[in-house]
Amino acid sequence: MHPIDDGLVRRLVAGQFPQWAGLAVERWPSGGTVNAMYRLGEELVVRLPLVRGGAGDVSMEQAWLPRLGAQLPTGIPEVLGVGVPAERYPWPWSVYRWLTGEHPEAGALSQPVLLAEDLAAFVAAMRSITLPGAPKAHRGGPLASLDAETRAAIDELRGIPEEDVDCDAVAAVWEEALSAPGWGGPPVWLHADLMPGNLLVDGGRLASVIDFGCAGVGDPACDLFPAWNLLPPDACEVFREALGVDDATWIRGRGRTLSQAVIALPYYRTTNPAMARNARHVIRAVLDEG
Repeated sequence: MHPIDDGLVRRLVAGQFPQWAGLAVERWPSGGTVNAMYRLGEELVVRLPLVRGGAGDVSMEQAWLPRLGAQLPTGIPEVLGVGVPAERYPWPWSVYRWLTGEHPEAGALSQPVLLAEDLAAFVAAMRSITLPGAPKAHRGGPLASLDAETRAAIDELRGIPEEDVDCDAVAAVWEEALSAPGWGGPPVWLHADLMPGNLLVDGGRLASVIDFGCAGVGDPACDLFPAWNLLPPDACEVFREALGVDDATWIRGRGRTLSQAVIALPYYRTTNPAMARNARHVIRAVLDEG
């Protein structure tokens, strides 16, 4: 993990974007683990990878966000400055326009049904995009590619009794997902990381979707995450109906969301409370769905 502080950000900005050199720099708290965020004045934000794996995400956003934004009904990040390695900082970085709003929290939504409709409209719009040369989404491949890691995480959770996870029930849901028919249609555009921390709401409605580092084309089941990581059951049904999700895709989506949660929980349970809390919520939501 590369060390980043206010001074480094000031030097990078001053060296490459002198028009913004006098603006205040402030570290912005985030539950993310791949990038650091710094407010730059009142209207800008600087996003810098903390690890090498995040560098590709930044480059992906720089290339694709301008093309995606015009085709989506929801606000997304707007790249205003393309930063390059300097000051011993080794990776590309970006300056974006600041997007207002707050992250939604499962169990505390003021307009869950309307938010479900907004999310479905965003996902449907992503699926309808036909831009050529699309990259493969980070999570868009066959479900079986997650099998070994998911089973290892379930076994790890068996050894953490204080989490009180019904690992046999989790394993059964995972087996059902593996047995579901795969996606037989052409790959579709996906955000591929629709976590609460990547959504901004205003007045309970979806204002923006952020962090497109995992985006690309793949199985549409990958963009059903909010059904289990955010929405209550009634809103979940609205989300599913609006998207016309068939049973096989729904089962794969549930499995993908569960896989991410059971992998995240033992990894983040002592280091990232927001990620661990949402992972627990996903596991409960999936098992409650039965």
